[in-house]
Amino acid sequence: MLAQVPDEPENSDSSRKSIYDSKVSAREAKKKKVVFWGIEVPETLSWHGWELGKEMIKHLTLKNVHGKVQKLRYRAPSTPFFFTVFPQPITLNPGMSVTLPIVFRPSKEMDYEDTIFFMKAEGEFSVTLHAMLPRFCLSVPAAVQLPVCAVHSATEATFAVRNVGDLVSIFAWETSSPFSVDPMFGTLNPGAECMVKVVFKPKVAGVHYAAATCWFGGEVKQMRTIKLKALAKYPYLCVSMTGKKSEGVQPGKFQDALCFGSVPVGKTVEKCVEIVNMSLVDAPFRIEQAEGPLLRDYGFSCDVSHDVVPAKGKLVLRIRFQPHVVGEHSTDYFTITSAAYHLKTVLKVVGSCKGPSVSLHQHSVNFGWINLGESLMRTLKISNTSDVPAYYQFDIDCKGSVFSLDRPCGVLEGATTLTLKVIFRPAHPINYHRRVVCLVHHQEPLYVDFFGTCHSDTAKPTTLQKRHLSWYRTNMVRGLTFYPPDILSEMLKNGKLQMDEKGALMLPPEISEDQPPKEYLEPNPMAEYFYNAVSSDLALFPAHVSVSPREYDFGCCMPPHKADSLSLCVTNHTKGSIIVAWTPSHSSAFQVHPEIGDIPPLKSSTFYVFCRPTQVNSLYATELEGFAVYKVMRHYTNIENDATICPSWCLTVRLRAHTYEAKREHIIPQYVLDVPKIFPPVACDTDTYCSMLLSNPSTSLITFSVNQTACPSVLVKPSLGHVIPGGHQIFFLSTHPVNTVLQQHVLPLELNSYPAYTKEIVLQSCGQSLLLLLEGDGILYFKPLHVGTSSTRMYTIKNCTSLPMVFTWKIRRSDSKILSVSPTAGILQPYETMAQAWTFTPDKKTKYVLQAMVFVRWKSPDPVSPKDVHYVLRIIGEGALGTIRAQKEHLDLGNILVGDQKSCSIVLLNDGICTLNYILSVERLFTGPCDHEEVLSDLPALELEHSRGTVPARSKVFVRVKVRPARRLCYTWLIKYAICTARAADLASAKEKQQQFLCCIVATGVYPTLCITDACTIGTASRNSKMHIWKLFSLDTLNEFLERDPTPGELTYKVPTRHSTCLIPPVYTPLLLDFDFGSAPVDSEPTIVVLMLENKGVVPVDWAFLFPSDQKMDMERWAEDADFTPQELHQMSIQDNQLFSVSPKSGTLLPGQEKSVQLSHRHDFIGTDRLPVLLKISYGHEILLTFSGVTVEHDQRYVHFASTKHVFAPVAVGCSQPPTQIYKLYNGGSMPVTFEVQLDNIVKIKEKNFQHPVFVCLTPRGEILPGEAGHIEWIFSPLEAKTYTAATLSHHRICLGNIPDCTKAGRLVFLNNISKSKAVVFTWQLNSCKEMVLEVAPESGVAQPGESIPCFITLQPTGNPYFCRINLVCEVYIQESLVQYERDLHEWEKEKERQAVEFTITEKDLGIKKKLKSPSVRLSDSAETANLPESSAVIRKYKTLPPIKSRPTPSQPPGHNDKGLLDKDTSQKWVKPEPPTPLFLHLDVSARSYAIEDFLSNFALDFHRYFLSRPFSTQPSECKLVDGSRHRNRTDVELKQLSLASASKQELEVVTDILTGVIRSLLEDGHFQTSVRKIQDEPVPYFSQFQSAKSAELQDSRQGSTFPSRVSSLTDLDLEKDGERKKMNQETSPSDLPESCKTFHHKELMEKEIISRQPAVGNLVELVLENILQNILIEASRGEVVLTAQPRIIALPPNASRRITNPATPPCRA
Repeated sequence: MLAQVPDEPENSDSSRKSIYDSKVSAREAKKKKVVFWGIEVPETLSWHGWELGKEMIKHLTLKNVHGKVQKLRYRAPSTPFFFTVFPQPITLNPGMSVTLPIVFRPSKEMDYEDTIFFMKAEGEFSVTLHAMLPRFCLSVPAAVQLPVCAVHSATEATFAVRNVGDLVSIFAWETSSPFSVDPMFGTLNPGAECMVKVVFKPKVAGVHYAAATCWFGGEVKQMRTIKLKALAKYPYLCVSMTGKKSEGVQPGKFQDALCFGSVPVGKTVEKCVEIVNMSLVDAPFRIEQAEGPLLRDYGFSCDVSHDVVPAKGKLVLRIRFQPHVVGEHSTDYFTITSAAYHLKTVLKVVGSCKGPSVSLHQHSVNFGWINLGESLMRTLKISNTSDVPAYYQFDIDCKGSVFSLDRPCGVLEGATTLTLKVIFRPAHPINYHRRVVCLVHHQEPLYVDFFGTCHSDTAKPTTLQKRHLSWYRTNMVRGLTFYPPDILSEMLKNGKLQMDEKGALMLPPEISEDQPPKEYLEPNPMAEYFYNAVSSDLALFPAHVSVSPREYDFGCCMPPHKADSLSLCVTNHTKGSIIVAWTPSHSSAFQVHPEIGDIPPLKSSTFYVFCRPTQVNSLYATELEGFAVYKVMRHYTNIENDATICPSWCLTVRLRAHTYEAKREHIIPQYVLDVPKIFPPVACDTDTYCSMLLSNPSTSLITFSVNQTACPSVLVKPSLGHVIPGGHQIFFLSTHPVNTVLQQHVLPLELNSYPAYTKEIVLQSCGQSLLLLLEGDGILYFKPLHVGTSSTRMYTIKNCTSLPMVFTWKIRRSDSKILSVSPTAGILQPYETMAQAWTFTPDKKTKYVLQAMVFVRWKSPDPVSPKDVHYVLRIIGEGALGTIRAQKEHLDLGNILVGDQKSCSIVLLNDGICTLNYILSVERLFTGPCDHEEVLSDLPALELEHSRGTVPARSKVFVRVKVRPARRLCYTWLIKYAICTARAADLASAKEKQQQFLCCIVATGVYPTLCITDACTIGTASRNSKMHIWKLFSLDTLNEFLERDPTPGELTYKVPTRHSTCLIPPVYTPLLLDFDFGSAPVDSEPTIVVLMLENKGVVPVDWAFLFPSDQKMDMERWAEDADFTPQELHQMSIQDNQLFSVSPKSGTLLPGQEKSVQLSHRHDFIGTDRLPVLLKISYGHEILLTFSGVTVEHDQRYVHFASTKHVFAPVAVGCSQPPTQIYKLYNGGSMPVTFEVQLDNIVKIKEKNFQHPVFVCLTPRGEILPGEAGHIEWIFSPLEAKTYTAATLSHHRICLGNIPDCTKAGRLVFLNNISKSKAVVFTWQLNSCKEMVLEVAPESGVAQPGESIPCFITLQPTGNPYFCRINLVCEVYIQESLVQYERDLHEWEKEKERQAVEFTITEKDLGIKKKLKSPSVRLSDSAETANLPESSAVIRKYKTLPPIKSRPTPSQPPGHNDKGLLDKDTSQKWVKPEPPTPLFLHLDVSARSYAIEDFLSNFALDFHRYFLSRPFSTQPSECKLVDGSRHRNRTDVELKQLSLASASKQELEVVTDILTGVIRSLLEDGHFQTSVRKIQDEPVPYFSQFQSAKSAELQDSRQGSTFPSRVSSLTDLDLEKDGERKKMNQETSPSDLPESCKTFHHKELMEKEIISRQPAVGNLVELVLENILQNILIEASRGEVVLTAQPRIIALPPNASRRITNPATPPCRA
């Protein structure tokens, strides 16, 4: 764009710069340009910020953007406020521009507007000039479309508010919910803009509209409105698990549980959950963990608390699980909330904690006996079968013990086994036994017994064995180990003790008061560890020897100062003397004195421990080990019985000391402490344990001490000790919660004997009590149910404790048949919610209020079991009755194609208050021709989408029904239903007893029905009759087959398809038909046959004619076979040259619709053409039609036989006058053909039938013209009832039926002119019908456009029986063409007459005589074409007409194209005009006449329907004999020839045998004899009593005559009566006038009756009635008479003068 010239006033001040100037320049830069005829100008020029008294100039720039020079003029503005330079012409070259200064000079404060006009040759255009006052104006968009938003979420959009006015403007917004605007207020300088944000926060889904109003301006406020539009949708979030589902998850109201499986203790496992947003909006959500007690910590966590899932997207949510308590099953719930807590999805997470699984391969290590000063090594295997690493520690100080291990502590990886070396170094000759505990972190402790025996030279104690330990433990629980072995042996001798079957000691039954002896049971490892009476004050069993103190801290022992000694008090609690021997450790800083001492029974002794450290600033710690043993055990000889052996007791003392100076800081300990936060949950008043691991990763010794007095509620073992460098110490902690109040324990752990290194360990504990939460405050509601049916509801219970809980439901026995629950018992993991299926089955119509109780207990066995805790659940329900009905009880699906499918829906209605479960059953009925067993074996024709279902109360359900009939039958399905109950017995009997009618579905299976209703020919075969075409194309057979049901083979391909891979497709049809197109000479017009297809069925029909190429699949050339058979080559040639064609080849016919199909055969090549064409009807028949046609040479004689057989019409045996039958031959060549029938076989048949002429040929020879049909007349007279083979039969098209030979029959046919603009002329051709006396009235006429001409076709009586098969041809011309032809012919004839008398004399040929050739006229062949052309000849007027030239008339077949008839001088000749080509309408008329005797014997009931035309002559009608000869008067010679005298001997024998058999049968027939006797006794018939005298006389005159001669005898009677009347008149005298008058009147009546019976009178009456009926039909066809109208009845008033009187006697006439 061109740069704009800045506005500068004439007296502008350069120092005045403002925002307005920048605004104006920006506005000018954005001026809109327009182009008029190649001139670019701004649309408007505007002045802003002007002042009175000052001029302001703007520049108007015009630019030529056209490729040519532009010339224009302009006209100055009309107002005085705008002016420019004086107008002058402007010339602009291409691309050049010119600037016009426009000066604005205001006179007052107002708005100004003007226009400057520019003129060009093409027209004029203008530019508007504006000068506006400063005003307020804000620019805002008309509408704002916000993004789609989720309900209870927010979305926003921004738009600009621009100040396009001249003043500073303050704006304020107003809007309505759910829209809000930010900022709501603001100020805009001119030209400035502000971005405004619209926030959309919907609360409901839908399309939201609102208007945001912006108020701005000064004193008078203005406003701008913005239309806000937004769409809100509900979000839909689905939780999808990415891992495997847990097999142990109970079904409930939750999503599939996210199962972490077993996770090692302390390890963190992360799993992902996909939150899928199925909606079209972004879905913000929050994820919250279920709230629980403060003590609850199951290790599930999720870092995401809220996020947004994009529309149609997903978000991966990571959930972590870090368990802390081994063996605990953790369950937790995360609630995913969207749409402001309106939509919630609960995610269940489950997991368990697994720890190490450490075991010792042996529970004892036996060292046997060794000598003093020796050592012995044994191995001990320890295994970890879990995949979790295990921290283990044997609680023994290997440096100060006789038993030492090479690796007393360490880490045992998962699924590994470690072999430990155990060394035994005894220091004294005694029995050694120490039960060493193996501490495992996160596992209960393990125990192993180390024992061995040390011998010296003087002391040889009894070797200790494993069985001794077992006997000892049994004796210990029985209280016998407090006695030394010698006392026990004495008691055993004295019978005060006995030995049990295991070898242990026991008290005799009389002393034990028959109580069974106690057995030793392995104690709980934790209880044994804490209460072993050796290292603790508490003990499971009483202590035999005790030491005090067990732990001691010497504190600071600075060398060389001697510390105070520690006094150890050892107490003997037994009844025998013991020896206490301390294990010496010479390298240790702690020493015991004395090492060995004796202690009497029940006495104590003191041993002293001295601490002698050797290094300063060091830590010292050790464990003193001592063994106490009965003194009597020093030598094995003192032991009389092994059962009395008692192993030694191990005494341990933990000591600690340091050598740090008072102000010196002790070494800083480096350690790792693994301690739980809470104790594992237990029931109230139960001990709970946990382990703690203190690892020393440094190279310095760490000592520890736990001040248990600071936290007496927690027991810690060990409470004092040391951790070697690189080792670890495992602690076990125990507490005993007494109630459900949360307890917090603080344990001070002092390290390295320095108070500043004290670590406070904080633990929590809480007792658990049974607490179960029932959903819905313990009330479960069921909807009303049908009696006998069941309803299942899910009901949840929740374990509100941290311990697994066992629940058991108990239902009253009386309610067990009504109410059930599954599962009835189970385990609820901590804080788990379980859904249970409750089933309610009412057994009667009533309301139910039931109760069920659930009992709960802890899963782990509790020694102190609490009382039974149970909860009560109330179940409320109702039993009701209901029925189901169908919305429509009768559904008629109409007609359905067999094999096709039709669907409908049954609407089931439930009007009751209860839900109904139903079972549908179908009862099938069918009608139609079929085999019942075959139909029953078919697949069900009706298929229900589901036979079982549920209809909720007061609702409806749609059941989809699919109907697929398999046969052409009328199907009826009775749909019945039964209410389904929960009991199996009810289900079985539902279909038999409780079935009720629901609805009835009716459908009819049909096949597509197609038939050929008419056939006509065009072209070469146009003169063929319809009957002949019907026979050539076997259309009767085709129609008969089309009426049948298709075979399965025909339905292989239900629709036309390309399925063949070869040129000759396979055939699946059982019917093969020939479509014979006949024959014609080469190069003649094509033979065209038009078939009328009609759909007489009730469903649309898709049909197609498929040539072989239409059935072949398209294949690659390499896949096709290159070698073709002669048949394939022949078919390919026919298809390539299109010798056969069908138009149209396919189509669809609606019911009752007709369609004409044109089949044609071209005669381009000589020979016989055959092509298989498949007529395929979709879902129906497929018929292979063989199109065949013959093409012959021009000079070849050829007779075309439609078939090699001909069947004559049946003739009754013994018929006296058999009818004449016709067989037709067709000459398909171009030469006349003479034929002769060979009668040799006819003669043979006659000889075989006793010289009876069965077949008589009346025309054995004849000639057939080209294109014509020859008739051979036959008489077929059978001798017996059988089939004679000689020829074939044709069929009828328009049948007049069976008629007597002396009557006439007729039909009414309408000739319709379907043209709406042209009249037609018609003429019936009756040349071939004269011998049949066939009349058509009118024979010719004119049919106006749209007119229907009635034509009466009458078959006159011939007096002889015959078969009538006539092809009536009606030639139809367009009247306009025919008139033009007659006009042209008239002028041509006039010219011919003129040229006949006109001659010219010349000098050259003066003497030569010319002979004028008379032109021959060739009649036009009316069979050339069947198309009706509408051509009109144009008459051209010549000054000199050309000479007349007649066209040659060679013998050519019909339809032959005459080529070369005109020679070179044709243009000089005037050819005779040819008549227009007519349209041929064919009508086949067929009838059969019988002699009266034959008609009466065969069709007696139909005889009254016909009028007998009686002849006027008295001569009898001619009769035709069997051999075809006619006779009038039979002579004696003829009678003699027909008598038996001339018969042969064989014929006489046959007649004699026949008559003998007939007479004998009559004589032997009793019924015949009885009938003969009754003839004489028969009464006079009742109807003969009403016979008048006149009738009696007439009847008497007729006696002796037979019925056939009745008509002829009437004439003789009349003549006779006339003679008698003349004679009577002559004999009457005048005196007898009165009597003669009566006689004359009687005679006159007789004459009238005789006259009325004359044939002429009857024929006249019949003719009058026939004309009346014809007139009525014609008037009805024209609409002048409505035959179906109601008759009008006119009621006449009664006439009182009318009386009923006897007729007076007529006066006599003289």
